[in-house]
Amino acid sequence: MQEGSELRRLEDGGVELRVAVRPPWVFDLRRAGTPDGLLQLRGGALQRLMHEGAEPVLVGVVAPARDRVVFGARAPSEAAALGAIARMRFAVGVDDDLRPFHAAFRDDALIGRVLRALPGLRPTRRPNPWEALAAAITEQLIEFHRAVEIQRRMINALGRRCAATGLRDVPTPAAVAATAPARLESFDLAGRRCSTLRRVAREIVRGRIDLMHPDHETSWRRLRAIPGVGAWTVEMLAFLGQGRHDQLAAGDLGFLKIVGRLTTGNPRARADEAEVRGLLEPYGAWRGLAGAYLLQGAVRGLLPPAPLRG
Repeated sequence: MQEGSELRRLEDGGVELRVAVRPPWVFDLRRAGTPDGLLQLRGGALQRLMHEGAEPVLVGVVAPARDRVVFGARAPSEAAALGAIARMRFAVGVDDDLRPFHAAFRDDALIGRVLRALPGLRPTRRPNPWEALAAAITEQLIEFHRAVEIQRRMINALGRRCAATGLRDVPTPAAVAATAPARLESFDLAGRRCSTLRRVAREIVRGRIDLMHPDHETSWRRLRAIPGVGAWTVEMLAFLGQGRHDQLAAGDLGFLKIVGRLTTGNPRARADEAEVRGLLEPYGAWRGLAGAYLLQGAVRGLLPPAPLRG
């Protein structure tokens, strides 16, 4: 629920916009930036550079109280400021009403303890689906820390930069499509993934794939027709870039490890994708969000003892 907004005109012709939001459910704002450097913690606020079309926007968010979150944006126009704040609201999940999810599963044998301990948890989403898709492609079949280094190199080399802040935005599909494969490979991105990323970017630039269209399934089908784009990549896009709580990236190594341990008691066991889907299928339209709580539960030692009992 939006409480109010304040708009100030700047001498350079731009604007500063502040928007106060009261979340519909308990909300804890993360207190750290993202590993790729796009989102940074500065002066107690999370800040990043975004672009609304060609207009650069410096957008930030701070939570001065648990029941109130304040977003701010400095932009060339009011429309650009509003657009960037809307995308930041999506990224942090402040408007997600998770009351039905918590009511249904707070006493669940698998994730109930996590829900009760972390009621304000939100997955860290991407402010636009292209960013989520590009990140997923770079993260295919390699260690996460190596993927982050690739992402940082690409952002530094191809992303648009704000000279005043030093912040950079993610490279656009047009920038990636126009980049030679050899240069992408110089960032340590494998040749096949370079081809996949460039082809996806070209399809977006040409309008053949519209990640913003509400008919997500159509874009998923077209993406799956591109060599190198599989279920995991599309499900990461859907969950982190399109806000689909029902989409579970079941092939993720983290899930394979956790479910393997939970179902066998062996810390080195690995489940298969079907076993992960089977374990989380009872959560229905919330299965992707349930997976996010499962991962956090593993990190924080809040999951039930292994092996699971039927």
